[in-house]
Amino acid sequence: MDLYESYLQNDRQRKLLEMAGKLADTFSARAERFDREEAFPFENFSDIKKSGYASLSVPREYGGEEISLYEMVMLQERLATGDAATSLSIGWHIGGLMELTENRPWKEETFKSLCAKVVKDKALINRAATEPATGSPTRGGLPETKADQSEDGWILNGRKTFTSMARVLDYSLVSARIGESGEKGFFLIDHTQEGVSIEETWDTISMKGTGSDDLVLQDVTVAGNALVERDSDARDSREELPKAWLLHIPACYIGVAIAARNEAINFAKEYSPNSLPGPIKDVPEVRRKIGEIELELFKARQILYSVADKWDKEPDKRHGMAAELASVKHIVTNSAFRIVDTAMRIVGARSLFRSNPMQRYYRDVRAGLHNPPMDDMVISMLAGKALKE
Repeated sequence: MDLYESYLQNDRQRKLLEMAGKLADTFSARAERFDREEAFPFENFSDIKKSGYASLSVPREYGGEEISLYEMVMLQERLATGDAATSLSIGWHIGGLMELTENRPWKEETFKSLCAKVVKDKALINRAATEPATGSPTRGGLPETKADQSEDGWILNGRKTFTSMARVLDYSLVSARIGESGEKGFFLIDHTQEGVSIEETWDTISMKGTGSDDLVLQDVTVAGNALVERDSDARDSREELPKAWLLHIPACYIGVAIAARNEAINFAKEYSPNSLPGPIKDVPEVRRKIGEIELELFKARQILYSVADKWDKEPDKRHGMAAELASVKHIVTNSAFRIVDTAMRIVGARSLFRSNPMQRYYRDVRAGLHNPPMDDMVISMLAGKALKE
C-alpha cells in the first residue's frame, strides 16, 4: 500500500484500491500456473464478475460507480501487479464503458440496456476493430468486415483479430464497412447469436492470458438498431474527444514494472551468497540499481497520475490533451521496460528460470510496444504539433 498512499485522494479510492488489491493478490498466486499451462484465466474473470469490478465505470444512474480516469488508472495498475493479461483485458471493458459514459454517443435506451446487463448479468464487452488486412485500427484502415442491409436489419460477415478475452465476452462492438458506402460503423453483437464463433488463434510468448483470439462472423443477422455508432454521426456531432480511457494501457504496464520492482527488492533483501557477510541489498551496485528503479518509477507514475487528474479536474482542456495522453503512453511503457530490465539485472540468471516470475514480467512488458498509440505515431504527433505552433 505504501506505493499508493501518496496518490490516494479520499476514502472512496482507498476502498476501491482494496478491492483491486484483493483481486491482484489472488491473481498473482495463479499467474505462474496459467502462464506455464498456456491456459485462459477463466477463474480470474469469474472473480472480477463476483467482485463487481466490471461495473465500476458504469454511470451511477444505471447502478455503477462511474469511476474517474484517475481512479481507473490506479485500479488497473494495481490489478496488473497480480496478472497483467487479466488487467489489460478487463481494461478494454472498463475503459470502453467509461468512454460511452462520458460521450453518450448511443441512443440512451440502448446504452441503458447494456449497462443493466453489465450490472445485473455481469456481462463483458470489448471493441473488435483489428483485422488481418488492416492491422491496428489506429492506422486508419477501412475494415473488411462488411455489414449489408437486409429487410429486417443487417447481415455481417468478417473476421476480427486481437479480440481480448474473447472466450468470456458476452458482447462485442464490431467495426464494419456499411454496405458499399465506404463508411464505417460499429455494431453491437451478442455472442450468443447464430453465426458468431471464436477461433482460438492466440499463440504468443507474452500476455498469453488475454486470449486475444479471432472473432468470426458468418452471416450474422442483427436488428437495425444494432448499428450503434457510425462515422457520419460522429462527424455531425461535437468535436470528438481524445480517448483518455486508453491510459489503462500504460497503467497496466507500469503495474508489471511494480511487480518486477517488488520481486527484485525482496530478492535483494533475502539473497545472501557466502561470498558476502550479508544480503546483496548492501552491495553498492545493487543499491544503485534499486535507486534507478525508484527514480524511473516515480517519473512514470507522476506523469501518468497527473495527466489523468488533469483530465478529471479540468474538463474544459480535454479537447487539447491528445498529445499529452499519447505522450503518457510512450513515456510510461518505455519506463516500464527499463524498470523490468534493471530488476532482472539485480536478480541475475535466476530471472530467466520458468519458475521465476521475472521472465514473465519481461515477456509481458514488451507487449506494450504494440498497444496504441505506437511510439512512432506519438513522436510524429508531437513533431507535427511543435511545427504547427
